[in-house]
Amino acid sequence: MLSYRHAFHAGNHADVLKHLVLLQMARHLAQKDKAFWYIDTHAGAGSYALDSPAAAKLAEYRQGIGRLWSRQDLPPAVGDYVEFVRRTNPDGRLKIYPGSPSFALSMMRAQDRLRLCELHSREVLRLRENFQACGRQVVVDAVDGFAALKGLLPPPPRRALVLIDPPYEERRDYERVVLALKDSLQRFPGGSYMLWYPLLSRLEAHELPPRLKRLPAAAWLHVSLRVRTPAADGFGMHGSGLFVINPPWTLQATLQESLPWLRQALGADAGAAFTLESQAP
Repeated sequence: MLSYRHAFHAGNHADVLKHLVLLQMARHLAQKDKAFWYIDTHAGAGSYALDSPAAAKLAEYRQGIGRLWSRQDLPPAVGDYVEFVRRTNPDGRLKIYPGSPSFALSMMRAQDRLRLCELHSREVLRLRENFQACGRQVVVDAVDGFAALKGLLPPPPRRALVLIDPPYEERRDYERVVLALKDSLQRFPGGSYMLWYPLLSRLEAHELPPRLKRLPAAAWLHVSLRVRTPAADGFGMHGSGLFVINPPWTLQATLQESLPWLRQALGADAGAAFTLESQAP
């Protein structure tokens, strides 16, 4: 299906968790002089106007970045994330929410490259418009990101951060993410991978984390943030998770500091909770 548009959900609690971690991952890779690639399998439009009809319809950002916008007590990693969103809105009003490619680009040097995949016809046009000034550093492909990974890995510099975050509108996406990671680890076992997934009541969502832990990855980190008690009727997303393969050694401590604060700041009821677990080589 190609109906999903992230503008309806931009800046929500799931974006807060995903982009906080993405910034930490990209910053870690940028500490070494050697170039790296950022590969995004489902890049979306790259930037979202929060006053657009799509974003305003659900206004999910109000329960995500909106809750953090004016806070002065942010933990360091949360502060890094919010500061970048503030730089995107220099007049001090929250009007634009940057997408994942924008967060990654903020950490990249002249020698680094972005490969952005997006199959939705309208989204890929906006993605190209948003990054046209970046020249050869950013390549946008109107392709299926799952299929594209096979030709992109391993990347020429042998260093990469790969973000996989499909919409999960189709049940087969749960199978596709597992297969994509398994194949990617065979092609490029030393890469850094971030897989995002929603916390839903459906069986596939419950079964996904155990399946990911069985992948042939020497080191991984699994984090989830639940912002509300699951609905009695099983409807709706009550949180989200990230499965990170080959994470920076500093990431777990960073999240141990940030997650209790995020649970308090973004939690909607007493069901708010988080998990953080890892496996070292």
